[in-house]
Order: sequence, then C-alpha cells, then structure tokens
Amino acid sequence: MDGVIFVIFGASGDLAVRKLIPAIYELYQGKYLPENFAVLGVSRSKYTDAAFRKKVFYDSQFIKLSAKEKKAQKDFADRLSYTAIQTAEKKDYAKIKKQLAKMDKQFGIGGNYIFYLSTPPFLYTTIPACLAAHGLNEEKDGWRRLVVEKPFGYDLETAIALNRDLQQHFDEDQIYRIDHYLGKETVQNLLVTRFSNGIFEPLWNRNYIEHVQITNAENLTVGSRGGYYDKSGALRDMFQNHLMQIVAHVAMEPPISADAKAIRDEKLKLLKSIRPIKEEDVSKQVVRGQYTSSKIDGQIVNGYRQEEGVPDTSKTETYAAIKFFIDNWRWADVPFYVRTGKGLPTKVTEVVITFKDPPHALFRKEEMVYNDNNQLIIRIQPNEGLLLKFGMKVPGAGFEVKDVGMDFQYADLTNAHVPAAYERLLLDVIKGDATLYARGDSVEEAWRFVEPILSAWKNNPKIKVYGYPVGTWGPAVSSKLIESEDVTWRNPVQELTTGDDFSELS
Repeated sequence: MDGVIFVIFGASGDLAVRKLIPAIYELYQGKYLPENFAVLGVSRSKYTDAAFRKKVFYDSQFIKLSAKEKKAQKDFADRLSYTAIQTAEKKDYAKIKKQLAKMDKQFGIGGNYIFYLSTPPFLYTTIPACLAAHGLNEEKDGWRRLVVEKPFGYDLETAIALNRDLQQHFDEDQIYRIDHYLGKETVQNLLVTRFSNGIFEPLWNRNYIEHVQITNAENLTVGSRGGYYDKSGALRDMFQNHLMQIVAHVAMEPPISADAKAIRDEKLKLLKSIRPIKEEDVSKQVVRGQYTSSKIDGQIVNGYRQEEGVPDTSKTETYAAIKFFIDNWRWADVPFYVRTGKGLPTKVTEVVITFKDPPHALFRKEEMVYNDNNQLIIRIQPNEGLLLKFGMKVPGAGFEVKDVGMDFQYADLTNAHVPAAYERLLLDVIKGDATLYARGDSVEEAWRFVEPILSAWKNNPKIKVYGYPVGTWGPAVSSKLIESEDVTWRNPVQELTTGDDFSELS
C-alpha cells in the first residue's frame, strides 16, 4: 500500500477530534495503514505539535489508550504534526507545502496526500483553490485526493456550483464526497445480498415485490442544534444524501463488475430513473411533520418550536415521508416509501422488502384468509442483520397459518474487529476505491428529485406541517401514503426479531 499523509483541515474541530483521529488510530492499531504514514492537522488555532498531540490523542475521550501499548502510542503520536494558518489566506498555504515536504522526507511518503475538509461548507471552494495555487493538487510526484463532507450544496443550484468549483482544481477521480452511512457494513452488504444470491435476485422486481419501505428513525431531538437544523430540515439533512444512496443500493441494476466506476454508473442510472414529483402533487405524495412536546418517563420533552434557536413560527420539517416510483423495466409501478424523522421512538435504520401475496388464497379458517405478506427486513443499524418473515403451519389439527421469522445477526458472523464507517471509508481513500463515495453527477440527480418538494413547501403555504408528539412514529396521516389494504409502515424496535406491533421508547 502506498505511503500517505492525511492533511486534516479543521483539525481542532469536533469531527476531527471525535471521528477522524480515532478512526486513523484504530486503522493503525489494526495494522491496516501503510508503514509510511503521517497526519498533518491544519486550522486557525495556535498549537505546537506537542499541544496538538495532547488534545487530539493523549487527552482524547474518544480514544482508549492502554498502558501496555506505550511504545505504539508514542510512534503514532510522533506522526501527528500541526500547522496553523488563516484558511482563507492563499499565501499561508506555502506553510502547508513546506511542512508536507518536510514530513514526506521524514517518513518516506512518496508524495501521496489526502486533503480532508473537516470544515464549514463555505470553505469547500476556498481550500481547493488555495491548494491549487501552490500546486498541491498536481500529481507529478504522487497522488492527491480531496475528501469533502456533506452537505454537498444546499439545493440543486448550489450543488452544481460546488461541483463546478471543485472540478476546476481537482479532477472528479480525485474528489471523494464522504457519506458515513455508506461505510456501514450492512449498506455495503445490500449489494452482496442482492447480487450473490440466486434466491433473491430473481424475485427482485415488479413481478414479485409489492412495495419497498425504508425507515430512518432517530429518537433524539435537535436539542441545542435548533439554530443549525432550522436552516436544513429532515429532507436536506437525511433524505437527499443518505437515504437516496440507500435507495440506489436497493434498486440499482446489476453492474457489469464490482469496480467503483461500474457500481457508481448503475447508481446514477437508477437516480435518473426516479419519477419526479410535480409541485402540484407534493401534498399527495409527501408528508412533512414536526415533533411537538410530550411527556416521556414522567419528563416533559420540548417540542421543536420550543428548542433553542428555533423560531416560534418555524415550518421546518423534523419528519418527512415520501412515496415515489422508479420508471424502469424492473420497478415499474412498484411504490417506494421512504421516511426519516427525529424524536421518534427509537434509533433505527432498515429496509423492508414486501413481497406480493400468492395469486390464490388456499388456506382458510372460518373464512379468514392468511394474507400476511412475506417480508425481507434488512437492518442497517443497530443490531445489523437480516430477517425473513413467512407463513408456517401452527402445530395441531387443521391449517392455521402463523407468521414466523428467520433471522441472521451480523454479530454472529465473526469475532474479528469490523472497521467502523469512518475507518472503512478512510481506508478506501488510501486505496483509491471510490465505490462508497458519492459522485458529483449522482449528487446533482438526488438534488434534482428533492428540488420540486422543497420548492412546493416554500411557495405553497397551504401545504400542511403535521405535528406528532415526541416518542411516536410521526404524523398519523403518513400511514395513508401506503395504499395496501394489508400492510402499513413497519414500526421497528431496536431488536431486529422483536414483533412490530408496538414501539419502543429509548
């Protein structure tokens, strides 16, 4: 594996301290990193190398240090350096270039640099331009890669502008738009489940599937982040990026190979096939909600409009449920139902594939027909795994049929360390594997679908915002999106195999 220097802009910030440095250290402990590696922290704060190491490593509450590993810890810490600059000052990037040359020689890197923008989005265009001004984007003596955190724009117009500005200084193949959701083991396994199993792929189409549900639930409310969240909302915060990527994994056509370009090409084709929702149809196909105050375990929990930084008249959605269709041969007329929300009963993300009933109802008891649809539940978090629900005969006389489940938990597969999302994604950047990263054209297509919904909410004050008490599964009206007589939303609990006839407060 090539040597590499991680250059983290915003290195004294929350993301770098909580996620990035711990992820790099976990990779180092697991011997996943190349022998020749180093980390350069960059930000405006004034730190010496020693002070930076103390803050992000030795004193970090997000890294577990063992007394038995002091030699390895010192080796890792010695690879952490820091340079303070004014991020918007082009001339200051000469300091970065000089420090990189020094570290490159010290650790034998070979000119391979990853620039990670752990910064506010307004710097996403400034930093690449300043790097390019000093030739740090050029790949004459090694490779250079640029990692950008979401949000990738605020709407379609800003997403297109961001792509244009990034691609002005870095080639698309050098740009890695990181989405930590795609680093989760189960999201990646969606592709393996579909394309390596003869029992699933033949059924994965309009002939056998009645509908698809995707639920992303968070039990936390926005809390002190109200001021930031009110400028975003559930559609921008979760649906446009994380959930649209999951939709693409679930519904894409088989790629010609397992390489990054083939997979990302198919994801783009899928996103282009999603039928746009016209502004006049938004109220029929989209439900937006906002959590209201309620009492949980004897404690009053604030409603969204009572949160710090949120206006009393805010219409920002903390919940969104959408019904849409994919206009291609595989998915014609199969509805997809996707919902996301805060202040729901539990934290969970899962995909539910609901299969069609058999064409003839054979088993009856007192004129009651067993018609529970078979379902395949793919749990992304927590307690990752698969659950297949199907009908079985109840022991005894007659043909009474009961719904049962056959499950698989990922925790049962191995005792080995499974890299966390950021660990996996950072390792992929080193390897140059962009499979789990969003490509610029796919980002624009996702915004193109979301744009009419946002526009309708902005331009039509008659479109309602439905309230739902904290700790419930969102506005009751969202159940009307699913037109099936026998099936409604599956309201999951944390344990994959627990029945869905009640919800869980956690």
